[in-house]
Amino acid sequence: MVEINNKQELCTICKKEYTSINTEAAPGIKIHVCAHCLETAKENFIFICMNCGKVYLRPKKMLIEKMSNFELKQAYTQCEDMQLIQGIDICIECDPEGIFNYMEVQTTAEC
Repeated sequence: MVEINNKQELCTICKKEYTSINTEAAPGIKIHVCAHCLETAKENFIFICMNCGKVYLRPKKMLIEKMSNFELKQAYTQCEDMQLIQGIDICIECDPEGIFNYMEVQTTAEC
């Protein structure tokens, strides 16, 4: 649920503007999003690493076109008109080995 209060905090995404718009991304972890970044989310998927705070912006159309997993592609296509800001557990910056291990499991696992 998005909250708007009187307390101004630095935008979690751009780290340039102060805003009162926030939401709880995980228990006890609030993210603040300024109006400019909300507008940016119309054309881009925004991913925030919940471990280190690094932010990744990816153009929606490009990301959807490059996806090979049908179910994931279908899910993101359905979210294309939404302003989506998604938390991720780890990223390549804070845990490169963890990402490589995850990708290795994904490419070798068979059902």
